[in-house]
Amino acid sequence: MSDAAALPGQPRGLVVSGPATARAVNVLAPNPSAMTLDGTNTWLLSEPGSDLAVVVDPGPLDEGHLRHVVETAEKLGKRVALTLLTHGHPDHAEGAGRFAELTRTAVRALDPALRLGDEGLGAGDVVAVGGLELRVVPTPGHTSDSLSFHLPADRAVLTGDTILGRGTTMVAHPDGRLGDYLDSLRRLRSLTVDDGVHTVLPGHGPVLEDAQGAVEFYLAHRANRLAQVETAVESGHRTAAEVVAHVYADVDRSLWPAAELSVRAQLEYLREHGLV
Repeated sequence: MSDAAALPGQPRGLVVSGPATARAVNVLAPNPSAMTLDGTNTWLLSEPGSDLAVVVDPGPLDEGHLRHVVETAEKLGKRVALTLLTHGHPDHAEGAGRFAELTRTAVRALDPALRLGDEGLGAGDVVAVGGLELRVVPTPGHTSDSLSFHLPADRAVLTGDTILGRGTTMVAHPDGRLGDYLDSLRRLRSLTVDDGVHTVLPGHGPVLEDAQGAVEFYLAHRANRLAQVETAVESGHRTAAEVVAHVYADVDRSLWPAAELSVRAQLEYLREHGLV
């Protein structure tokens, strides 16, 4: 979920509804909004030549969308064999139960409450279906259950809401924590440096072809916002609402509730580190 519109200096990407890489096809959910950008990106992943596919984030409980995902797979000669979730927010996961019924698949997620089947997901897990390999990368911060999926063969990473294709994401306090989020961004940066990842397949917004640039942009943006929040507190803005009005004055007011969650996370971080 985004907490801001496109920002100056942000890496630009291409809005894709269809093939994004050799192994990834985006089926865009019809739920555009200020919070979901163009809509939720439901990712259909498969190895070329295989008849099996994995779906990441079926999206909202929209029967038309869920059936469209199945139909897209069938047109490509694929059968959905597994469903994965990046996190439990409704715009990503609400349709998972119904999608599992349609495809007769298990649903794997970090949060046990979201799973349908016996297997969860955790750090270091490798999901292998029909020759496709996905490596599970814990990226808490936006939410405590946020995961990313590294797709080595395409030098890509599916980031859910940890990195968006446009704008920035919120830290959903109190479940999301800023310290965790910064650690997750650094973990993703190591994928770009050490593992050659160059493509971000986000949960919302366009595909980004400069993964390292996107991560660096997010880290710099977070540092800048944190400094602004610290300055606002020192200037006498004590409540989260007061800080939002001061720091996020350039952001559409419809996004202020999401911004307030991020501010609460930033205030908690500053207090924990003795900075305010």
